[in-house]
Amino acid sequence: MYVKEVTVQNHVGLHARPATFFIQKANEFKSSIWVEKEERRVNAKSLLGVLSLGIVGGTTIKIIADGSDEQQSVEALVKLIDSGFAE
Repeated sequence: MYVKEVTVQNHVGLHARPATFFIQKANEFKSSIWVEKEERRVNAKSLLGVLSLGIVGGTTIKIIADGSDEQQSVEALVKLIDSGFAE
């Protein structure tokens, strides 16, 4: 299992468009991936799950992966979030 914390940089957070990019990136990997905000954990490959967390700009989340490419998946998703989704 590989875990990393990241703060969402873009001001609107993970609304529909950035969440879609996030999920598409997560689905490129074989590992099971989750997003955790406070005590809630959802499947990072589920649009409804990610949107249900209500992640706004400035929120710190954890990205957790377990599987053969866990480290690569977490690092790729952190990089995507750090980029601000090009917004």
